Amino acid sequence: MSVSPLENRYGRPVMKEIFQQESRMRYLLRCEGTLAKFQEYMGAVPKGYGLKIYDSALSGKVTLERIAELEKETKHDLMSLVKALSEAVGEPANKYIHLGATSSDILDTSTAIQFKDANDIIEEALDHLASVLRDLTVRSREMICIGRTHGQYAIPTTFGFKSAVWVMEIRRHLERLKEMRKRVEVGKMSGAVGTGAGFGEDSCKLEDRLMKELGIGKEEISSQIVQRDRYAELIFFIANVATSLEKIATEIRNLQRNDINEVSESFDAGKQVGSSTMAQKRNPITCENICGLARIVRGLVIPAMENAVLWHERDLTNSSAERFIIPQAYILLDDMIHKTSRVIGKLELYPEKMMEKIERDGHRCMSESVIIAMVDKGISRQEAHERIRLITHDQKNENENLGLRELILNDSYLKELFTDEELKAILDPSNYLGHIQYKINKYILK
Repeated sequence: MSVSPLENRYGRPVMKEIFQQESRMRYLLRCEGTLAKFQEYMGAVPKGYGLKIYDSALSGKVTLERIAELEKETKHDLMSLVKALSEAVGEPANKYIHLGATSSDILDTSTAIQFKDANDIIEEALDHLASVLRDLTVRSREMICIGRTHGQYAIPTTFGFKSAVWVMEIRRHLERLKEMRKRVEVGKMSGAVGTGAGFGEDSCKLEDRLMKELGIGKEEISSQIVQRDRYAELIFFIANVATSLEKIATEIRNLQRNDINEVSESFDAGKQVGSSTMAQKRNPITCENICGLARIVRGLVIPAMENAVLWHERDLTNSSAERFIIPQAYILLDDMIHKTSRVIGKLELYPEKMMEKIERDGHRCMSESVIIAMVDKGISRQEAHERIRLITHDQKNENENLGLRELILNDSYLKELFTDEELKAILDPSNYLGHIQYKINKYILK
C-alpha cells in the first residue's frame, strides 16, 4: 500500500530512479566492487579475487530480497549487503570483500555518486528553465505594465523586465550549483575513524584512485563519515532554489487574480476542471502546487543542519533523517523546476489588461516622471514632490476620480509649467522605462 505521495503524485521517473532501493543497492555494490578491484591492483587482495568481487557486484546476482532477509538477522543494512555479495562471490575470494572499510566508506561514497547523477539532472533542468524564462523576457520585453511596491501601484515597468529578474536569479542558482558540486560530490575511503589504518600504508593512494574511478571528489580529512556541512550546503541550495520558484509562482498567482487578470496559467477549457462546484473557476493550481512543495523543501533545512552535529567521530542520528530528506529534496525540487518551466512556457499574457490598470488609474503612476520634469524646470526636488503629493492625496476626495493630467491642469501653479505636448510626453509610460531595454540586451540576450 502506498503511503507517500512521492510514489504516485510528485516527481519525475528520471529523478526517482536514482533514489529507488534497487538503484541504491547498485550504487553500493559498485563501490564495494570497485574497492576490491583497486585493492587487487595495489596488491592488498590476491590476483583475480578483486576482479571476481567486482564482476559479481555488477552481475545482478545480489538481490534486494536476499539483502532484506539477511538484514532481519544482522540488523545492519550494509553488512547485509556485504553478506549477500559474499554469497554471490563464493570462496575464497569472498573473504576479501569490504577489506579495511567501514560502512560509511561505502554508504557516503555511494551517496556522493547519487548526488552527482542527481545534480546532472538538476543542472539540466535549471538551464532549461533559464532558457524558457529568457524566451518569456524576449516575448514580453515591451509589454508595459504597472510596477507594484507594498501591493500598491508604483511606476511603469515591462513584464519582460519582471521576468528578466527571474532569469538572472535562476542563472545565479546555476552558478551556485556548479561551484558547489566540488564540495558536495565527495566520498571517502579511510576506514573506521578516517585514519585509513585498515588499508595499510597505501591508503591515501587507494582513496585517490578509487574516487577518480568513481568520478567524484574526496573528503580531504574525515572522521568516520563525510562531514555533513557538505550535505547541509546541498539542502540549503535546494531550498534556496525552491524559494525562487515559489517567488515566481506567487507573482503569477497574484497577477492571475480576477481583479488584476494580467497573466494566467494555461487552461484546457475543453477538459480541465477549476472547481467541483464553481464551474467558472480557472485556478492557478500548478503555481499553488509549487508554492506548497517549496514549504516542504524549506522544512528539510533544519534536520540537514542538525545532522552536522554528531558525537565524536560519528553517531547514527543523521542516518534516519537523511533517508527522508535527501530523496525528498531532490525529487521535489526537480518536480518543481519542471512544473515552473511548463507554466512559463505556456504562460498567457494580457497586455491590454496591463495597460488598462495604468489608464484606469489616470496615469497617477507617472507622478515621479512629473517631479523629474519639474526639477528640469528649476524647481527643487522637495518642493516638486510636495506639490504632487498634495494634489494626488485629496483629503476631501473631491478629485479622487481625476487623472494626473486633470489634477495638474486644475492646479493654477502646475498648469503653467508645461505645454500640452510636454505634459503628454511626461505622462506617457513608454517614455519612462529607463534602462529596461539596455539591461535586457546586455544581460539577458548576451
